[in-house]
Amino acid sequence: MEFSTGYQILGLLHILTAIVVFGPMLVYPTIRASGGSARLAQIHTRMTVPALVLLWVFGMGLAGMSKPEGSDEIIFEMSQAWLILAIVDWLILLAVAWFLIRPAITDTSETAEKRFQAGVGITHIGMVIGLILMIWKPGL
Repeated sequence: MEFSTGYQILGLLHILTAIVVFGPMLVYPTIRASGGSARLAQIHTRMTVPALVLLWVFGMGLAGMSKPEGSDEIIFEMSQAWLILAIVDWLILLAVAWFLIRPAITDTSETAEKRFQAGVGITHIGMVIGLILMIWKPGL
């Protein structure tokens, strides 16, 4: 299968933004435990959440440039199960990042700590689900 240069560039940008989103989230608990809550809040609101939005933009660009096997016609089928599930996964990750993790980063209460841990855990699970959907494309 041959891919256009534009498709390859979008694919690269999509993967790079996924690294920017999920790379830091893998060490959020360690950063927070070491007393870096203020810095972590900056990373989350200035880098992670915007990169999460760009992840969707580049992913939708890839979907829009997708071609069915053996066709030159560009087709964007929202009926593909893997794509719908990926969008739902992304929406959940965005909601968790904004409504669960962001407010709990600098809050030192026990409830905030539980929300933070739950948010990071949900994010890790969402990352794995997203990878599975992107690699195997179930329902395609």
